[in-house]
Amino acid sequence: MGGTTAHRSRSGATKRAPSRRGDPVARLRAICLAMPEADERISHGAPTWFAGRGKVFATLDDHHHGAKHLSVWLPAAPGAQEALVDADPRRFFRPPYVGGAGWVGVVLDNRPNWSVVALLVEQAYRHVARKSLVALLPPPG
Repeated sequence: MGGTTAHRSRSGATKRAPSRRGDPVARLRAICLAMPEADERISHGAPTWFAGRGKVFATLDDHHHGAKHLSVWLPAAPGAQEALVDADPRRFFRPPYVGGAGWVGVVLDNRPNWSVVALLVEQAYRHVARKSLVALLPPPG
């Protein structure tokens, strides 16, 4: 059984997450909280990450309303959702509620490529964060 590791958001709130490297929620949490001034709060019953005091850049779907997979929903630039879903519909999907606004769902319980997940989280953050927060990130590359 894995222990827990404390995670502290930029706002100073301590969060507890399983320390097992294989835990997809812990890995997602670490990726999200690495963004400048990222803040995690429960929204609609699920862990959700905000760009500072601004907009949502990631929300966890832990089989909400009977969803087949553990996933993260991310706001995406125009056209990105379609490109990802068309390229790999087993890993990407149009999530309910927010899919019509261009958000993309990323399946997490099917051995995701965590480098791709981290890149998509960063892109989602850049898409919604204030310019002053985006400026704190390294240049995209």
